[in-house]
Amino acid sequence: MISLRQVSFSYSDTPVLHHIDLVVEKGEMVALLGPNGSGKTTVIKLLSGVLRPTAGEVHLDGSILSRLKRREVAQRVAVVPQQFSMPFAFTLREVVLLGRTPFHSLFSDGGQRDHRVVQQAIERIGIAALKERFFNELSGGERQKAILAMTLAQEPKILLLDEPTAHLDINHQVEILDLVKRLNREQGVTVIGAMHDLNMAALYFDRLLLLKEGRIFADGTPEKVLTAETIKEVFSASVQVTQHPITKSPHVIIAPGEAPPE
Repeated sequence: MISLRQVSFSYSDTPVLHHIDLVVEKGEMVALLGPNGSGKTTVIKLLSGVLRPTAGEVHLDGSILSRLKRREVAQRVAVVPQQFSMPFAFTLREVVLLGRTPFHSLFSDGGQRDHRVVQQAIERIGIAALKERFFNELSGGERQKAILAMTLAQEPKILLLDEPTAHLDINHQVEILDLVKRLNREQGVTVIGAMHDLNMAALYFDRLLLLKEGRIFADGTPEKVLTAETIKEVFSASVQVTQHPITKSPHVIIAPGEAPPE
C-alpha cells in the first residue's frame, strides 16, 4: 500500500531520518513510537507528501509519491494533524465538507454525492447533533471528531494520524481511537499513527514501530516491541511491563525516578 525505501531526511543541515525502510500493507494499523525528535512526525509528513525525502523514495500503490499530483495523493491519503486551525466561521458540517475538496474546487458547495458522503461521515462519527455548531465553539474532543469525519468524507485508503489524542481527556482519547479502529476493521482503511502513549498504542495498534535517533530500532507486535529492556534503551526510562488485565496486551508501568521513602 505505502512504503519508504532507504529514505533519509534532513531539515537544513540537521539529519532527522537515516535510511528508513518501511512497508505497510493494506488494512494494517501501525503506530510510530519514539522519544521527541526521533522522527515520528517527519515520517507522517513524508508519507503524506508534505515533505520530500533528502534521499530515497516514498511509494504509494506502486507509484513514486513525489511524481503524483497533490489532488491524486489527497484522493487516497488523509491526515489527522496534531492541530487544526479554522480562521473562518465554518460550521462543523462545512468543515467536514472540506474533505471533499480533492474531488472538486476548494470553495465549491459540492454535488449531491458530496453532501451524501459528508452526512454519512458525520453520522458514522456520531456528531450529527453538532453539525450546525460553529467549529471554533466546539470542545477539543468534538473538534477532533469533526476532523476525523472530514478525513472520512475524503474516502481515503490510508489514514495518517499525528498525535490524534494529544491534549484530550481520557474519555475522548478512547472515543477517537475506538472510531479509528472501527474504520480500520469495517472499511479496511490502512492506519499509520504517530503516538506518544505506549499503552494506548498497545491497546489499539497491531504493529508498533519504535524509532530512535531517526532509525528503526524495533518493529513488530506490541508483545515484541514493548519490553522493559527496549524501552530502557530507547527512552532511557526504567519501567515494568505487565499484561493488561482485560486485553492481555503489554501494559507499561513507569517506575519513579527516585525510590520512595521507607
